[in-house]
Amino acid sequence: MKEANSAVQIDRSIGDFAYPEVHVRDAGAGLSEKTIHYISDVKEDPDWVREFRLRGLKTFLEKPLPTHWASKDLEAIDFDKIRYYLAPGTGAKRSWDEVPEDIKRTFERLGIPEQERKFLAGVEAQFDSEAVYSNIKKAVGEQGVIFVGSTEGLKNHPEIFRKWFGKVIPIGDNKFSALNSAVFSGGSFIYVPPGVKVKHPLQAYFRINAENFGQFERTLIIADEGSEVTYMEGCTAPKFNTTTLHSAVVELVALKGAKIQYITVQNWSANVFNLVTKRGLAHEDAQVKWIDCNIGSRLTMKYPGVIMKGRKARGHQDTGAKMIHAADETTSNIISKSISIGTGRATYRGLVNVPKHLKHCKNNTECDALLINATSRTDTYPTITVRGTGNAVQHEASVSQVSAEQIFYMQQRGLSQAQAMSLSVNGFVNDLVRQFPMEYSVELKRLIELEMEGSVG
Repeated sequence: MKEANSAVQIDRSIGDFAYPEVHVRDAGAGLSEKTIHYISDVKEDPDWVREFRLRGLKTFLEKPLPTHWASKDLEAIDFDKIRYYLAPGTGAKRSWDEVPEDIKRTFERLGIPEQERKFLAGVEAQFDSEAVYSNIKKAVGEQGVIFVGSTEGLKNHPEIFRKWFGKVIPIGDNKFSALNSAVFSGGSFIYVPPGVKVKHPLQAYFRINAENFGQFERTLIIADEGSEVTYMEGCTAPKFNTTTLHSAVVELVALKGAKIQYITVQNWSANVFNLVTKRGLAHEDAQVKWIDCNIGSRLTMKYPGVIMKGRKARGHQDTGAKMIHAADETTSNIISKSISIGTGRATYRGLVNVPKHLKHCKNNTECDALLINATSRTDTYPTITVRGTGNAVQHEASVSQVSAEQIFYMQQRGLSQAQAMSLSVNGFVNDLVRQFPMEYSVELKRLIELEMEGSVG
């Protein structure tokens, strides 16, 4: 058996490739009003969107970088070298055969082509700044479900889009939500009519191919009264020596009695700064459930939240989270599981707030961390504020280390070291994994079946 402190590596070779750029539209490097006007002109934005972008730029430039422990890492981002808009200029195709060959090759290599998605209700594929493929099954479309890219949603469904856009996450929420507001492009727009229950997941796949690039998709999902929808998001990027920036904004609106489940699977290379703002608004008796899996990246800052606005609204989050109780009888559940490898550091930051005028609210928070070796680290910073009486809150946390003896024991029974490690890691996350519709997600299966090499920590 090898030394206990040697590193364990994760195989990311599936996503670690890039093809030559063939972009027709390029805003160039650097961020200024000129960049904003270029993006608005290319996308033919209405005046209110152009003004929205300019307010986002002003707010971004005014706000400082976050000042907690990650701020030193953030200083490595040179915003003047990032390219904020790249697109092939072909538009989103409805047929997989119509997607340009070089882009199709990328998604086929990742296992994303339409023929492998027969169980999904709809698929969208984004390459750098814009969607290149978007399709929804006829039967689902006939129910009145809208599933298009954000650009198409803005143009063809302005009466729904504008009502909720920027209302759950305002421009000034944080520095990176402001950046997204300035240069957003791509992402998904989904509207589910009252009472419609979408039986199979809708899926989007976001691929970064270019170097020195920033991807800023903006997703808006609205589930009308009594409707249900599951949305799955996959992301990858190749490994470059230069900084890659991913800064998305996701807004979810679950109206009375509606249910939204949002599943994210991200497998980033070590040069990616993954700085994302996600939040759901749950009205009366509605439910918003986030399941968020992140592997890799140089730094991930992401705290999906739920504002429980209506009575008996429910929020569930499987990572670091913000739960804002804003009505009686609301319930939130946070389950955070982290795995730290090598010199990796995982931090749970939670915020649970129950004001004093509310009654019969409940929160459960669980934070479990697995350390692969002695050089990895985990931190937990829960903030739980409960005022008034008649509310119930509980919090528990655990930290464990993979046992070298356990790995050795499994090896004696014929498993390789990589198989033994994979078995231990999968056992740690098994209760979470069971919630995933794995039969529908190629990249999720590949994420769970980690090919680990090296030795135990």
